[in-house]
Amino acid sequence: MMKKHIYQLNDVVEMKKPHPCGSHLWRIIRMGMDIRIKCVGCQHSVLLPRAKFEKGLKKVLPGETEQQ
Repeated sequence: MMKKHIYQLNDVVEMKKPHPCGSHLWRIIRMGMDIRIKCVGCQHSVLLPRAKFEKGLKKVLPGETEQQ
């Protein structure tokens, strides 16, 4: 059985596949039925259905919160 990830708004997460810019890290900027994530490397944002987001999620990075 897979471990259930716990994530919330403004968390930085690592995804299984890298973004074309080379970064694996994304910040969660919107949550609901869909989840919007923003690439930490190039600031491009993507809207994903929650199921697809959870399938591609590798890990939630500890201690990574809002840095703006």
